[in-house]
Amino acid sequence: MKLLIAYDGSKCAEDALDDLARAGLPRAAEALVLTVSEVWLPQPASAPGVAQADIHSSAAPAGKASKKLLEAQELAARAGDRLRSMFPAWSVRAEAATGSAPTRVLEKADEWGPDLIVVGSHGRSALGRFVIGSVSQKIVTEARTSVRVARGSKRPAHSPVRLIIGVDGTHNAELAVRAVARRWWPAGSEVRLITSMEPLRIYGQYGSGPESATVAARESLQAAEKILHATDLKISSAIKEGDPKRILVSEAATWKADCIFVGVRGHSLLDRFLLGSVSAAVAQRARCSVEVVRATTTPRRPRRSSH
Repeated sequence: MKLLIAYDGSKCAEDALDDLARAGLPRAAEALVLTVSEVWLPQPASAPGVAQADIHSSAAPAGKASKKLLEAQELAARAGDRLRSMFPAWSVRAEAATGSAPTRVLEKADEWGPDLIVVGSHGRSALGRFVIGSVSQKIVTEARTSVRVARGSKRPAHSPVRLIIGVDGTHNAELAVRAVARRWWPAGSEVRLITSMEPLRIYGQYGSGPESATVAARESLQAAEKILHATDLKISSAIKEGDPKRILVSEAATWKADCIFVGVRGHSLLDRFLLGSVSAAVAQRARCSVEVVRATTTPRRPRRSSH
């Protein structure tokens, strides 16, 4: 498994590292820590492991920019050391880059092809926190691979976890279920499957009335339970009435979940708009970690630079 971990030294970034101990990840994995200094150098960087710098009309003075880049390298190295202590069998390396943090993370993901991007819920700045955690939200909506918006937990690292999966009968929801089924969870861990009976969406997709929608909801839950039966997870399920965004967040808070898993439809602007209404909203509003699951077979293609 390949993980790209965005790290900026903030408390949220530290919480994201802590959260990895409760994410069911394999003992052997390859991790890349990326720290981005949001300054623009007036000339390309030559230090090993540093991405090509941007040339920008408002570039910082060379001395100040170089200092910021050095700080980013030190932060990435520190996070790498911490990961090695947490996961001794992992292959871990650290890199620093300059420019826009979400853009650099997305570009590195397209280049390297990780299975999972890990990002904290908010960044350093007050502005970043105000703009709905701009880094994490941009990555959630624009990434072409799965993203984990990680939040800290007060529970011990190796204690049982509680997971919620949003289920709606689609292939995308099945991917989320299979992502959970592939992980290694502590003994006693539980998973709760939630499907929403949001009337307009469900009735339009499955039939003309509540009876057909209820049947479809039950079938979706049964299919998900069948996938998870091969695991040691304790399984429960529920059919809820209402908006899935609200239901998943509310259920996670009530049940004291450690993480919510949700699938997404695709990568087009329309898909991001429609499912941004569920996956991105849940990632923004939940108090626990949220993993937005995508298929890993999407072809890589160049991205347009946002600056």
